[in-house]
Amino acid sequence: MAALHVTMENFESEVLQSDKPVLIDFWASWCGPCKMLMPVIEELAGELSDVKVCKVNVDEEMALAARFNVMSIPTLVVIKDGKTVNSSVGVQSKAAILKMLGK
Repeated sequence: MAALHVTMENFESEVLQSDKPVLIDFWASWCGPCKMLMPVIEELAGELSDVKVCKVNVDEEMALAARFNVMSIPTLVVIKDGKTVNSSVGVQSKAAILKMLGK
């Protein structure tokens, strides 16, 4: 399954009300490091059935980026039960992302 595109319209239902942990990738199409991270995010989206993997385009969803104080991209945020439990800035290895998720 591909990573879910999250917007202000579906953020509440897809992220805050999710019954499983959510990994959000804040990215932009012009961002080189984001492009490097994209295959890893898509791979995780296909492999993890117990985690919802989402992407937020910071150019299209500036309010969401501001809500999470995203200053640099890529930024990864892990949300459980509607609360931020982990985050990182910059390209991360698959192993590091799995560790962020407690795997």
